[in-house]
Amino acid sequence: MLRIDGSAGEGGGQVLRTALGLSLVTGKAFHIDHIRGGRAKPGLLRQHLTCVQAAQALGEAEVSGDVLGSSALTFRPRALKAGRYEFSIGSAGSTTLVLQAVLPALLRSTAPTTLCIEGGTHNSLAPPWEFLAQSFLPVLARLGAKVEARLVRMGFEPAGGGRLEVTVTPSALRPLELVQRGALVRREARAIVSAVPNSVAHRELAVVREELGFEETELHLDEAQAPGPGNALVLTQAYEQVTEVFVGLGARGLTAEKVARRTCGEVRRALRTDAPVGLHLADQLIIPLVLAGGGVFRTVELTEHTRTQLELVPRFLEVELRCNPEPTANTFRISAP
Repeated sequence: MLRIDGSAGEGGGQVLRTALGLSLVTGKAFHIDHIRGGRAKPGLLRQHLTCVQAAQALGEAEVSGDVLGSSALTFRPRALKAGRYEFSIGSAGSTTLVLQAVLPALLRSTAPTTLCIEGGTHNSLAPPWEFLAQSFLPVLARLGAKVEARLVRMGFEPAGGGRLEVTVTPSALRPLELVQRGALVRREARAIVSAVPNSVAHRELAVVREELGFEETELHLDEAQAPGPGNALVLTQAYEQVTEVFVGLGARGLTAEKVARRTCGEVRRALRTDAPVGLHLADQLIIPLVLAGGGVFRTVELTEHTRTQLELVPRFLEVELRCNPEPTANTFRISAP
């Protein structure tokens, strides 16, 4: 049985999610201590417990320690069971991170599986819906994955109440080579508001126009119907080979202008390099890359999430991952044989 220190690396929920997903793929049992030991509130929160429950259901696993606040967990999978599953986080916890935990296993399953997950769809410190739909899943499709995802309802913090429906049809994966962005083919700014004055969106879009030079035809306002108030500014840069998505979330005490300037700053930082894989996509591509039998991608400076994946994935899949710095400042080439 693999023993994992949950406080190592990025020290948060990713260690647990990666372990759950790869345990389902390989059939290897694991025990994890110090779950989320690097966070101010360690242990299992509702979102992380839902990840465990989803993995348990899919893998018909024996589990101990699966209670709120638990700092240790033992997970023994038996066999993957395809079907239709419903999971409710019971808070505004991230639906996309629950999906992230079990997606590797669904790619390796024997039959299609549909997941319906309720919770947050636009969360701080988690991939929002637009990133999943426009950036991550299209790259998975290039590897041959068949994943259909639908946003049924948005859910913002703190109300939650959002809903995703995702169907994964297993298929043969092929190696990925993603080393160039290609030419820019489209860009847009979309300000989303739910029970928030439209003036907030207009102010955000005005900053985008001023700081990034977006044309009026590239600026859009969306009025969403979510269970609670919320605001998201989504900036999209679509290239020939990859789409980058940058999302700023409104919050109490944070002005529309500050949300927009922060998000514009992320775009400008990304444009300083020609690496096609951004900060938030790199760590999510590592497992699919290995499951596909190899490949290579170029990325920007490594986050703690990416470093954690580089260290943890080989423990389950027994593969050598290479991460080599390039002559260009702050870019790296990640490859698997």
